[in-house]
Amino acid sequence: MKKIDCVKCEEQSSCCSFGAWVDLEEAKKISTLGLKGIFYHLEPDKDFPSGYRVGTSYEDNSCSFLTLEGLCAIHKIDYSLKPAHCKEFPYENGKLSPMVNSLCSLVKSILRPRSGLMVSAVEPLKRKTKKKTK
Repeated sequence: MKKIDCVKCEEQSSCCSFGAWVDLEEAKKISTLGLKGIFYHLEPDKDFPSGYRVGTSYEDNSCSFLTLEGLCAIHKIDYSLKPAHCKEFPYENGKLSPMVNSLCSLVKSILRPRSGLMVSAVEPLKRKTKKKTK
């Protein structure tokens, strides 16, 4: 199985080109950070701990928490509040996400030459960030 090292990705924000689903309780905590990002589409979903999910993008737009520099605004302030869905990507529910072939440039570069190649990802390094103080 080929491993993907997300830190070596030259297009690290490509996986943020669409938003993510976030548990409602996670979204409430993220909202306390005072960031410019917005949550959309509150929906019931039994697969999320609170029973509800919200999206970080409107329709097929980029994640609303993606900065102009291509960084995650949440990650920059407090990695512990980064949505689980984002921390786990390219996995979803313990398996490679169905979106991995579209969103992960490293996976795309590996799969193009040889279809059917199994891949897994190495967890990105957790950057030490300062908590926002008021």
